[in-house]
Amino acid sequence: MSNPLYAILEDNPIIPGIKDDTGLEAVLNSDCKIVFVLYGNVLNISEIVRKIKERGKMVFINVDLLDGFSSKEIVIHYLKQNTQADGIMSAKASMIKAAKAQGFFTIHRFFLIDSLSFQNLDRQIEISGPDCIEILPGWPKVISWVTEKINMPVIAGGLVCDKDSVVEALKAGAAAISSTNTEVWSM
Repeated sequence: MSNPLYAILEDNPIIPGIKDDTGLEAVLNSDCKIVFVLYGNVLNISEIVRKIKERGKMVFINVDLLDGFSSKEIVIHYLKQNTQADGIMSAKASMIKAAKAQGFFTIHRFFLIDSLSFQNLDRQIEISGPDCIEILPGWPKVISWVTEKINMPVIAGGLVCDKDSVVEALKAGAAAISSTNTEVWSM
């Protein structure tokens, strides 16, 4: 694994996802090394990122969930100039591509809800060129299909909410899991 993100994922396979200020406070005192920020707005995102970075953690912002921003690439430029974020997450290939151009680490999120979304995975990855992908839901069977199909780290997210789910997702080939469940963070 030559990408520095891959080494961090290898050593830290549990990634907290925070969706509110309560989650932010909990993650600040956790041992995690990477945090997925799944909330925020144009007024507070810089402060959220600053608090997390002060604790020595990598920060990935889900740009699709930020309030007050459009889903246009200008949000990527704003985040580059006004935050210390390490990476960007999005379900949109164009946003991932724009984030890569700005030097962010990138995670392309895929909601695999049917065979068509699974079949289009390769094409979307080719367009976006992400560092990693996140598969939602993070069910073991889906993770195993994806890891057989692509050659990059896969993060299992969505409905990975207990120890058994974590263990099964990692056994199925996930490089890491993400969860908003604080009980999962300390496993």
